[in-house]
Amino acid sequence: MAFSSDLDQITRAAAGDAAAVRALVNRYSPGVLSLATRMLSDRGEAEDVTQETFIRAWKALPGWEPRAKFSTWLHRVALNLCYDGLRKRRESLPGELPDLADTRLSPQEALDQSQRVLAIEQAISALPERQSAALTLCALQGHSQAEAAEIMDVSVEALESLLARARRTLRAHLLERSPSP
Repeated sequence: MAFSSDLDQITRAAAGDAAAVRALVNRYSPGVLSLATRMLSDRGEAEDVTQETFIRAWKALPGWEPRAKFSTWLHRVALNLCYDGLRKRRESLPGELPDLADTRLSPQEALDQSQRVLAIEQAISALPERQSAALTLCALQGHSQAEAAEIMDVSVEALESLLARARRTLRAHLLERSPSP
């Protein structure tokens, strides 16, 4: 049902219908922003990627052919823009991760939680791009393996391999960082 609704709105948006454009942005921008935020660990950069994703989508709409779901295609555009952003970062100095304090916890609990979250985020960002993307799409974004494979333009088997390697590397990295009892 959403697929036919998307096709109708895509057709209307391609023809310049502002209401259809708004409806598509409202429906898909939270997911695109979430993907970009998790991949880039920078809300401002993620907002830029989200905006650029929709700009590219609107430019491509008149010639878009529904070989895949619109959401899958849109996430693929966003993922490619995230890859570009990560490559640019490697060429310059690495940025800092945001402070992740939870004020509802005691100061020590907040520090402990922040350190755990930071360790996990650093471990995920240290993974190769494709492993990080696979893990982000499936474990953090909730996409099925089939959807994630389509977004990443790989087979489901290749995605499963990326996930297995990512989890193995992440587990090893976190175990070596954890203090011994």
